[in-house]
Amino acid sequence: MTRLIISLLLFINLCLSAFPQQPGIKLSTSNKKAEKHFNSAYEYYNKHDLIQAAQEIGKAIELDPMFVEAFWLKGDILVDDHKFQDALQSYQIVADLNPDISPNIHFIMGSLGKKLGKYGEAKKHFIRFLSFDHLPAAKRKNAENEIESCEFGIYAVEHPVPFLPINLGDSINTPYDEFVNAVTSDEEFLYFTRKNPRDSETIDRTNKFEEDFYRAKQTSTGWRNALNLGTPINTHGNEGSLSISPDGQTLFFAACNREDGYGSCDIYIARKMGDRWSEPENLGPVVNSEAWDSQPTFSSDGKTLYFASKRSGGKGSSDIWKTILQPDGSWSSPINLGDSMNTRMEEMAPYMHPDDQTLYFSSRGHLGLGGMDLFFSKKDSLGNWGSPCNLGYPINTNADEITIIVNSQGNLAFISSDNLGGKGKQDIYSFPLYKEAQPNPVTYFKGVVFDNDSKQRLEARFELIDLKTSKTVAESKSDPVNGEFLLVLPSNHDYALNVSKEGYLFYSDNFSLSGANSQTHPFLKNVPLKPIKVGESVVLKNIFFDTDKYILKEESLTELRKLLALLQKNPRLKVEISGHTDNIGSAEYNLSLSENRAKSVYEYLIHQHISKERITFTGYGLSKPLNTNETEQGRANNRRTEFKVTGN
Repeated sequence: MTRLIISLLLFINLCLSAFPQQPGIKLSTSNKKAEKHFNSAYEYYNKHDLIQAAQEIGKAIELDPMFVEAFWLKGDILVDDHKFQDALQSYQIVADLNPDISPNIHFIMGSLGKKLGKYGEAKKHFIRFLSFDHLPAAKRKNAENEIESCEFGIYAVEHPVPFLPINLGDSINTPYDEFVNAVTSDEEFLYFTRKNPRDSETIDRTNKFEEDFYRAKQTSTGWRNALNLGTPINTHGNEGSLSISPDGQTLFFAACNREDGYGSCDIYIARKMGDRWSEPENLGPVVNSEAWDSQPTFSSDGKTLYFASKRSGGKGSSDIWKTILQPDGSWSSPINLGDSMNTRMEEMAPYMHPDDQTLYFSSRGHLGLGGMDLFFSKKDSLGNWGSPCNLGYPINTNADEITIIVNSQGNLAFISSDNLGGKGKQDIYSFPLYKEAQPNPVTYFKGVVFDNDSKQRLEARFELIDLKTSKTVAESKSDPVNGEFLLVLPSNHDYALNVSKEGYLFYSDNFSLSGANSQTHPFLKNVPLKPIKVGESVVLKNIFFDTDKYILKEESLTELRKLLALLQKNPRLKVEISGHTDNIGSAEYNLSLSENRAKSVYEYLIHQHISKERITFTGYGLSKPLNTNETEQGRANNRRTEFKVTGN
């Protein structure tokens, strides 16, 4: 039974607390046989025997076609049997026979009409509900909110958004349920959950299905070769709500009722180790509570985990929270995302896009078309979340829409749905996401880290730093087994990249992705790390000067601090700072310019208390080009600052 149906039934049962079928209340019929069948139907209904209840109430109505309470009870039985259109018709007969029997019948009819997508009719029922005197303030407010929702539904249906869903086909979808979970930033792999029948030998009498994670590969003909992730991630229990970090190195998921759990469902973490995953670990009692904690999504900054939780202290029945990975590897106490995101009702299934600014989620509390709707919200430069935007009709409908993920480019979305036909129950679909709902596009830097001498693949630390703000926007590590890495690069910023490992000189690079230089194509490049030894040199690609100037630009501070940290960590290390130019201008001028630029770096280090005995500086002018000076790119590569190890 879906959460929407449960909520509807609870409301109807609450309304029936004043329903005239209670003992001592006079019924509208004078037919004793009809009354007898009615009472029998009510007893069966309370025992959840809907078949017998329906038969008995049918006999009561046949004996007295004007029996108001019998039609009301028939509507209740039909709701429990998920026959909502028939239930609405039965309630309508109640309202026709006795319009003033109770305001609740009109609220119930409005709720059913909205659930069926009949927003105009539903609005009329809620307005009729409000015409009654002496309504409790809370119920009046609820009806006013429902009218606003109906008006939104009417508008949304009249102004549909583009939506062309494509079923991902037999390689992904089966007659059973499939739920989309994640797509890697390079769009090479799609992760999803499949609900399979349990093996007859291990069948759980209370749960005949087992949820496992699968991974499919992107090919020229679509997603293919869906394979079970296997142990240690999948078990004989149920796993769900998988999220993979944008760099592909860390996996989060939810599991329920495990021996090491702290609540009904907890969040677990596993790390990539070459072609396998590490043993999953519970995130612990700081993140996981005694309640339901699930649906994690990890940000591209490498340290922020968003998730849904029913823990105490929230705004509603289920809220979206976040926790921050600390430098020591622990997690911070979860923080509620606040009133702009969470309501007094349910917010669930957060998905943080790799742009680190756009969060997609589902909600029952924000203005929608009924049930759970899909929304997105954008984070500003101060970290504040904007008002959520409904993704619109027909992406959202009167049914439940709960899960959405979006590719790194932001132009393709994936959802799970059982409302679009498909191969079975819940199927996975992709569709082009219309522009207004798109996140900021991102690209990525992908390759392998290796020892420059031995060619051995290495685990190394990555830092991506915004050159304008000097803020570290992403942290990651390459795979400890095969050295592979994938680093997400949000557009519209210029970045410094630093790759480091104990015992090696750091690797420096930069990505200019702002303004006219914005790029969305991937950067595919391997990273050689040079062991610290005499004679090795590194090009400092994030040292910047204005044309024909030698005063360090502010954007250079990030790189200078990395060089300073290397010298501080290796107190015996001695280096030469060298400046180099292209061949534009005279040799004498370029020699002077290169020397002054090298001197600027030297003076920064001296000012930071690095001994003069450890540093020298030299200008080489145009005498040591790396590339040809016949092209602009070649000349740009030749204009550089380096450091070389002269002693260790």
